[in-house]
Amino acid sequence: MCSPEATPVENRLLNLIDRGYRFIHPRDDGGTLVAVVGVRPHDAVIDVIRLDAEDDATALRVPADEDDILTPEKPLWSCHGTAHEVLDELLALPDETTTSRG
Repeated sequence: MCSPEATPVENRLLNLIDRGYRFIHPRDDGGTLVAVVGVRPHDAVIDVIRLDAEDDATALRVPADEDDILTPEKPLWSCHGTAHEVLDELLALPDETTTSRG
């Protein structure tokens, strides 16, 4: 259960963790956090969320054989916008892997 102190973005991230997402927190040479990246492989796809700021987030669904999941050549689905918007779209994305490209 989510803590009452959690922000809506944190609640959404906890929901993704419950769905099997694993998160990494890349940092620059000075140790400053540059993004929060979550990844969930399933079936023949990989779902990715990258949060650069509250108003700059990107989510992708890519084929499991994609070489670079952060800048894929052939995304099956993508969404860019605020963290709230992108997380909501990602949470609404069906698990079926028949999502059209776009």
